Amino acid sequence: MEILFARRSGFTPVMSRCRTHALILGVVVCVLASRSAAAAPPPERKPFFDARSHTTHYAGPDDAPSSADRVREVRIGYFGPSDPADPRGGDDWRGACRAVHEANANGGWHGKPFRLVPVWSANPWGSGVKDVTRLAYQQHVWAIIGGIDGPTTHLAEQVVAKARLPLVSPLCTDKTVNMANVPWMFSLAPNDARVADVLAHEIVHRAGRQRLVLVTATRHDAHVAAVELRKMFTRLEIAVELQLEFNATDGDPRVLATQCVAVKPRAIVLLARPIESARLVTELRGGGYAGPIFGGPAMARRAFRAQAGPAAEGVIFPRLIEWDRDAAGTPDENTSIPRLAGRTATNQELRTLDYTAALTYDATWLVMQAIRRGGLSRAEIGRQLRRIVPCVGQSGLIAWDGLGSNTRRPTLATLHDGRTIPLVQSESGRE
Repeated sequence: MEILFARRSGFTPVMSRCRTHALILGVVVCVLASRSAAAAPPPERKPFFDARSHTTHYAGPDDAPSSADRVREVRIGYFGPSDPADPRGGDDWRGACRAVHEANANGGWHGKPFRLVPVWSANPWGSGVKDVTRLAYQQHVWAIIGGIDGPTTHLAEQVVAKARLPLVSPLCTDKTVNMANVPWMFSLAPNDARVADVLAHEIVHRAGRQRLVLVTATRHDAHVAAVELRKMFTRLEIAVELQLEFNATDGDPRVLATQCVAVKPRAIVLLARPIESARLVTELRGGGYAGPIFGGPAMARRAFRAQAGPAAEGVIFPRLIEWDRDAAGTPDENTSIPRLAGRTATNQELRTLDYTAALTYDATWLVMQAIRRGGLSRAEIGRQLRRIVPCVGQSGLIAWDGLGSNTRRPTLATLHDGRTIPLVQSESGRE
């Protein structure tokens, strides 16, 4: 065959062998080059435009400020339950009311009292959206505080975007709320991407990168939090052995716990509401699982601790506020960041409530401070909400990025004897 090839091609057998060797050498070089390229880290991908590093300013018409003698009270909308006994939003309402009480005790706005105008519905996407629309166009509010989670905040955002009405969300962690790039939309709680960053590094530190189980509820907030967490798992090369989603209304926590334990995980991550999380943690511990359990911000709620009891011992979760930053309720002596508001007595009172009370307190105080600086003008209130920060509130440092999302990095905590204990910085830091 070698001779035949030589005759047809017009080359001698020696030339044919040289060509074959050159071809083989070329293939070897290509293989080695591809392996080298695969071993090299991929180049960092940079977005064409990063909205978080660019502040979009309001460019519409300014409304004429109302004078103090034309109003009897300064109304601020509140989208959430207004019953202090409400299991989901009662403490939030108490935090907002506390802020208004203190502001009015200090003279309100030019002697006129601030007043919260609450609206809420068991069906936010039905009658709830109508109530928020009435706040914006009929109740003459100057800003809105709310909602109590991601879906209700998305709802309120759709209304205020057209009404040019400032909205401060104290509790929403869904980063897409701010990605609509509405200049008068602000979020106090650190978003899911920041939470996932801290949580994923702690998982690697305590459990490694193998045999992880991820359990999430089918609700909106749990789903978007899981999306951000999976992104961090990919970046850190964390292998998820099993991912389960459950419907909180008819899911059986005992069955879920059995499925989780069956794969012998090194760690379990649970993203759900407080009661749902507590029931599954109880079943996991009762089923013999003794490994680390990580959770979302819901595990910092009082309802979780009350429902889970001793089974909650040792769970690790993110904290969206900085109560341990300064027990006296004042900023560090060597910092130039101003204090937003609050007294030591207020700080201690909020400690007895859910952490969400501190966030709604700060959201309410931010709005009132913006009104005191800018007057009764929706456009100017929105501008002042940006100029007030950075500052330190009851929930910790407040500093907006370009989209109005708080840049504060969350910390981690655990439960010991029913009490929330911050993790040592060296343990919860990055690798």
